[in-house]
Amino acid sequence: MKSILFILMFTPTLLMQPDMAEISQAISKGDVATLSKFFDSSVEVSILDDEDIYDKAQAVAIVNNFFKSNQPQSFSEVHKGTSKGSDSHYVIGNLKAGNTVYRVYLYMKENNGKYLIQELRFDQE
Repeated sequence: MKSILFILMFTPTLLMQPDMAEISQAISKGDVATLSKFFDSSVEVSILDDEDIYDKAQAVAIVNNFFKSNQPQSFSEVHKGTSKGSDSHYVIGNLKAGNTVYRVYLYMKENNGKYLIQELRFDQE
């Protein structure tokens, strides 16, 4: 009985996790179509020193232009974590594009049962 209660208590937490494997793969391939499935209606996008809050369509165009100019070769997660209340997640990783390595910061927040990207940053290492 105790094991059933334990499983029932933690099942919602386990089910409500962002799909980081799909997001990481999309970044490593420069697949904006897949990545944009995880964008919220507005996203703060920062590429080097250019930073602003864009609606989803604008954010897709900005990230797409970045990937066209910087063809991704690989992406590896360096660190990831969850907020104290488990309603937000973050990932820090390295994107290799050509001869350049970018530090990628990704911040996601739960919205209506799904984790959506609120902030996406690309900083040169």
